[in-house]
Amino acid sequence: MLPKDPKRQAAGKARAESLTPQTRRAIAKRASGLRWAKEFGLPQAIYGSKESPLKIGDLTVDCYVLEDGTRVLTQESFLTVLGRAAKAKGGHGVRTAVDSLPPFLAAANLKPLIDKEVSRSTAPIEFVTPAGARVFGYPAELLPEVCRVYLSARDEGVLLSSQEHIAMRADMLVRALASIGIVALVDEATGYQEVRDKKALSALLDKYLLQEFAKWAKRFPDTFYKEMFRLRGWTYPSISGGKPGVVGKYTMDIVYQRLAPGLVKELEARNPKEDTGRRKAAHHQWLTEDVGHPALSEHIHAVTGLMRAADDWDQFKRMLDRSFPVKGDQLQLKFDDM
Repeated sequence: MLPKDPKRQAAGKARAESLTPQTRRAIAKRASGLRWAKEFGLPQAIYGSKESPLKIGDLTVDCYVLEDGTRVLTQESFLTVLGRAAKAKGGHGVRTAVDSLPPFLAAANLKPLIDKEVSRSTAPIEFVTPAGARVFGYPAELLPEVCRVYLSARDEGVLLSSQEHIAMRADMLVRALASIGIVALVDEATGYQEVRDKKALSALLDKYLLQEFAKWAKRFPDTFYKEMFRLRGWTYPSISGGKPGVVGKYTMDIVYQRLAPGLVKELEARNPKEDTGRRKAAHHQWLTEDVGHPALSEHIHAVTGLMRAADDWDQFKRMLDRSFPVKGDQLQLKFDDM
């Protein structure tokens, strides 16, 4: 056995002493991750990190490329981008008893819309990140497929009220991803595909989604609905919860019927309900940016103030009728042609 080199020993000791506690923990975590990958046969991610996520509008998606070239999105990011809670109910990598589907596809109304190919690709993948963390993820290609399932449910009129926010998010994602491709985006974000302009694809996607998010921008702040629920004695829903169907009728009365003469009649003509009972767009999307939206925002702000001042629904309606009576039929506000 050869004697140890004193110089190399000294250099190694000096390096160890120069490391910060954070660096030591990172090195230990990477080593532990490599042991897990070897001991349990877990796939190893060779590209990607939490410092280089995929940006989709204002969302951050952690993505990686495995040794075999599989592109994956972490389970937490996958759920978040769909508008669901970041942590899966029942633990990491959980699958329900409904055909072994993940929770975001397990609803009975979605089952007839899921083909076998999509079902086979829903098994969560446990892998080790380059930083040494054990995480669960899903194939990147599954994201647009899941979006299409929700959009099909919407188109066929079987979407639940608790799923509407997911369908809205899915609509935006599919539009943005259609011409670009999720695989190319993941490759770019992780560095797997080196191109001259590394951020070209994500910049294009971001620009597109900023436009899409602008279309769906909240014109009705949460406080508007919170005050409405308070006055009606309802429990305000969580992010994933829906709203009673009568809320739409209340909004029509409180806002649109009092915003401008003839507004409701024109909106119904331009934005009628389809056979599914839904409209192609929200009413506020038909209002112009220069006149309609400012007037809408001002009215909502004033109405919300009346709600806050009222003790109950009847008192609020009396204050509303006095301050903003229902308008007539003479149209004044401008519309977009869309």
